[in-house]
Amino acid sequence: MNQLPSKTPLVAVVGPTASGKSDLGIAMAERFGGEIVNCDSVQVYRGLYVATAKVPMEERRGVPHHLIDVVEPTVNFTAVAWAEEAKRVIADVEARGKWAILVGGTGFYLRALTTRFFDSPEIDESIRPRLQRIMERRGAEHLHRMLARVDPKTAVKFAPKDWSRVTRALEVYFSSGRPLSEWQERSPEEPTEYAGRLHYFVLEPPREELYERINRRVDAMVERGLLEEIQNLIASGVPPAAKAFNAHGYKRFVEYLTGNRTLESAIEQMKLDTRHYAKRQWTWWRAQANTHWLKGFGFEGRVAAEAIRVVEQLIR
Repeated sequence: MNQLPSKTPLVAVVGPTASGKSDLGIAMAERFGGEIVNCDSVQVYRGLYVATAKVPMEERRGVPHHLIDVVEPTVNFTAVAWAEEAKRVIADVEARGKWAILVGGTGFYLRALTTRFFDSPEIDESIRPRLQRIMERRGAEHLHRMLARVDPKTAVKFAPKDWSRVTRALEVYFSSGRPLSEWQERSPEEPTEYAGRLHYFVLEPPREELYERINRRVDAMVERGLLEEIQNLIASGVPPAAKAFNAHGYKRFVEYLTGNRTLESAIEQMKLDTRHYAKRQWTWWRAQANTHWLKGFGFEGRVAAEAIRVVEQLIR
């Protein structure tokens, strides 16, 4: 089988949680002879299943899936580490004449794939949870104001609600004592060979329908044994402060199990967290180039047909 040309468009199926990314990714893989490369920061962890939306083997319809269940829950699997693994997988898939189709909602993973980052300081892992608590109490805009005080050059580049990038900039400052802008001036970021190839297919279902789907999904996760899964992981030696448990699907239930909130509160807060996360994901994708917005859920036939039509235009 012939290797794919190096300039072949690289497709990423992205969008908010619960929007049907996996369904659309598999449909596109079937149409174009592709393999799925996971770009979801929770699906990389072994032992986490109920709240991760990993596609069961029997539902993958024979489409190979990569970078799922690759690290232990105690590992801090950074975006840069993911990007290095993804480059290896993409090269292997394309060398076999197949299409690598990236599927997931972690925008910073894909940014690490398309950008050669500046030399950054070692990050103090205790800072991010503290910033998250501040955001939960006072909102993303408060974090942005914090950044404006310590690093105004960087703050003007980010929207007040761009929580992910604002948090990263604050982590750099509080870990090193120097602003992100100074680090970037010393070693500017550069695009990688994937920057021009990557095309984002962003799912945009009706907001209220998505929120209802998120709420139902959370209830279903509790019924399927989310609490029991977390208890078993902790009993096996995974600490409650493990990086994997910081994900929005697990964090609140860990708080419940450690006596820091009621079960009812954990369920309602997880729904709220997930809805807010969906909004932040849309904000992220609106700031990216090469985006193709798809109005609807990924499991809708008309949405898959539209995505396939756009890809066929790209490869003509």
